[in-house]
Order: sequence, then structure tokens, then C-alpha cells
Amino acid sequence: MKILKIQTGKVRIKENQITKSKGFTPQMLKVLFGKKWADWSPIYAWVIDHEEGIIVVDTGETYKTGTKGYLPKWHPYYALAVEFDVKQEDEIGPQLLKMGIDPKKDVKKVVLTHLHTDHAGGLHHFPNSEIIIEKKEFGNASGLKGLLAGYLPHRWPKWLDPTLIELPNDRYFTFSKSMPVTKDGKVMIVATPGHVANHISVIAEVDGLYYFLAGDTSYTQENLLNGIPDGIGTKESVDTLKDIVLFSKLNPTIYLPSHDPLVPNRIDNKETIS
Repeated sequence: MKILKIQTGKVRIKENQITKSKGFTPQMLKVLFGKKWADWSPIYAWVIDHEEGIIVVDTGETYKTGTKGYLPKWHPYYALAVEFDVKQEDEIGPQLLKMGIDPKKDVKKVVLTHLHTDHAGGLHHFPNSEIIIEKKEFGNASGLKGLLAGYLPHRWPKWLDPTLIELPNDRYFTFSKSMPVTKDGKVMIVATPGHVANHISVIAEVDGLYYFLAGDTSYTQENLLNGIPDGIGTKESVDTLKDIVLFSKLNPTIYLPSHDPLVPNRIDNKETIS
């Protein structure tokens, strides 16, 4: 089994979204009206090449975010707080083909950590894969409620008929809820609430190393180690960060969140949390 990274373009958000700040002003207002933008960050998706079949974790973003009318500019977040830089060739489908993987034929499963557009924007490349989504996250992201919350359910493929999961109370090291993706238990889904209420992460064990495909549990490893949640998450964020750090003390863990610029160094050098 091996883990491969794919960068599907870049995203730029406010610094107040990356790191929660102190004060009584509602966090979302700080994100929307904060004047300081963070640097451009990568948008990563992941390929797990397992003997049971190819598993993709998150699908990255689509170049259509740069076309007029795709993003709902009436929504304050898209109007004020995020910018995308994604070319057509950056999408996960073309990149998989360059790697010799046909997304329509070779990808057995797609696991989404959550349904924000920079994680679900490439779903259309996988019409024949099993799409695995946390049940409550799918409900929260669907319809008008989802659109108002910043999801883009009207952009999901019409054919989308996901496998909706509810993680059982099966402990996996420090995580109270988990579910195996593969029969050998080497690829696991764990509950990591915080960035959104029902966020999940994927842990792949390869040759004694645990690759923690973290979605948006934090934007950087630095924030993880300092216990600093992002600026839009729920109150569970801090507990999730503690669970991940404790997990890394029990197991050699390579932490791979979706937007950390230092991810390439970690995966190329097999750099674990120290």
C-alpha cells in the first residue's frame, strides 16, 4: 500500500479563518471582515493504493470556481473571504490519468472528510466509485440549509447517490468512533469533529507509519501542536486536536491536513509528529 498526494490548485482565505483569535466578536464576522489575507495555500486530495482497490480521500476543487456564476457571490463568505486559483488540468481527474489511474474505472471508493467545495469539487470525476460521506454531514450540506451554510449542493453531480455512514462507538486508539474502510483494518475512518460538526478523517497504516489524512482538522501542523482551532469550527475542535496529538504519541504519525504548505516535506521525508 502507498499514499500519493494530488494538489488541485490553490485557495486563499483570511488569517482569522486559519487561526481562531480571542475576543467577543463572533468568529465568522472576524473571518468575513478581517483585513489580513493569508498566503495562498494548496488544496490536497489523496490516493491510497491498496490491494483491495484505489481509495481516494477528498476530491479537491474544480476549475469552475473561476468561471462566472459558479460561486454564489450573494453569499458573504464567497463574496468576501475566499479566492481560488484552479486550472482545468489541476483537477483530480486529469492528474489521476497522468498517474495511470482512470477515475471512472480504477477508483473503488471515495471518502469525503466533509463536503465543503474544496473537498467535494472534483466529485464529478468518479461516477462509478462508491462515495462515502458521513450521514449527518450530508444532511447538513444538502438543500437550502446547506447552501446558506456555505456548501454548494447544487454543484454536486446529479448522479450522486452516496453511501451514508454513521460511525459506531468503536474505539480506535484515542478516537471514540471509527470504522474500517478495508478488510485488513489498515485504512480507518475516525470521527474528528470541529471544522464542521461531523468531520471525519482517514488513517492509513503503511509499514508501521500512520498517515493521518486530516481534511480540515487544522490548517497547519503548527496549529495542531499548539492546540489552536480554526476560526470557523465548533467547540469540539480543541478536543479533536488533543486526540490527534495523543494518537501521535502512541503511533508514528505523518500529519497531512489539506492545506498545509509543508505537507510535501512530510510525506516525501516520512516526517512524523515529534
